[in-house]
Amino acid sequence: QVHLAESGGGLVQAGGSLRLSCAASGLTFNRYALGWFRQAPGKEREGVSCFQFSDDSTYYRDSVKGRFTISRDKTKNTVYLQMTSLTPEDTAVYYCATDRIPCTLFDGSFDYWGQGTQVTVSS
Repeated sequence: QVHLAESGGGLVQAGGSLRLSCAASGLTFNRYALGWFRQAPGKEREGVSCFQFSDDSTYYRDSVKGRFTISRDKTKNTVYLQMTSLTPEDTAVYYCATDRIPCTLFDGSFDYWGQGTQVTVSS
C-alpha cells in the first residue's frame, strides 16, 4: 500500500528558506514519479516540481526554477523540496503525490497523495 507523509512546513519570513520532506513507502521506486504540488487559498492546485525515480530527472514550474530544488535520499525513501528565496506568493499547502507514471506537473495524473503541510511566508 502506497503511503506518503509530508513534513517541514512552517512560517518563514520573505527571503527565507524551508525544506519539505515526503517520506514514501509501498512503492516500486524505479517505476514511479513523485511530484510536489501546492494550493493557495482560493486558487487551484498547481504543480511545483517532479522527481523521476528511474533516472533522477527533475522538473520545475517556471516560477520556482532557480529557487526550489527537488532531491531524494534513497536510504530514507524520502524526497525533499528545498525552497529558498521564498516570497508571500509561495504561501500554500504543499502536497506530495506519486504514481507509476512519467513525471508531470499535472495533478490529475497522480492517485496517491499525502496529507499536506502548510507553508506561510510573511512579508
